[in-house]
Amino acid sequence: MLVRDIMTRHPMMAEPSMSTVDAQRFMGENAIRHLPVVGSGKRLLGLVTRQSLLVDPGRLGSLNLWEIASYLSSLKLRDVMIKGEHVITVSQDVPIEEAARIMVEKRVGGLPVLDDGIVIGIVTETDLLAHLMEMMAARSSGVRVTIRQPNVRGELAKLVAAIASQGWGIAALGGAVAPKDPQRWDAVVKIRNVPRDQIVAVLSQIEGHEIIDVREN
Repeated sequence: MLVRDIMTRHPMMAEPSMSTVDAQRFMGENAIRHLPVVGSGKRLLGLVTRQSLLVDPGRLGSLNLWEIASYLSSLKLRDVMIKGEHVITVSQDVPIEEAARIMVEKRVGGLPVLDDGIVIGIVTETDLLAHLMEMMAARSSGVRVTIRQPNVRGELAKLVAAIASQGWGIAALGGAVAPKDPQRWDAVVKIRNVPRDQIVAVLSQIEGHEIIDVREN
């Protein structure tokens, strides 16, 4: 799965001359937290976030009420945006897990998607979470089981083989290294249309595997 598959295409954008007051209203009305600032041909010039719209109180300390109102109304996006050279971006051909890694490491909530400097989309943490929800079949009812197994080759195949031997289908399958134990792997599997007790009875027989969580949703 690549960024192009989950990104928001043709995102809302703004020109650098837009006032910060209008931008704040625009972002609120459209429930967006990242607003690319573009020039001619939708070429990226900068990025505005809700955080960048916050004004440092220290800049207003010496102003009276009327001066503060005048100052705030005169601010344009060009004055507060993250400049283009400092905006972290991705291309549409980047794998989604790479986009997620960039967001985590850089501590950003969204990445404009560029093609030769032109904004063609945006991918946000919400897009990634929505895709995770779909990958784990969160909208479908079934039995979700977490199995802790040795983090060695062939163990996941044993789990899949046990499920296949019963003729069951897998609605979702994922996993990660067990917390605080790199020698173990936590596999998460979701099975539909099979009773919980029957699933537990079969999976608990896999040698070296431990069921650590079972729930129906």
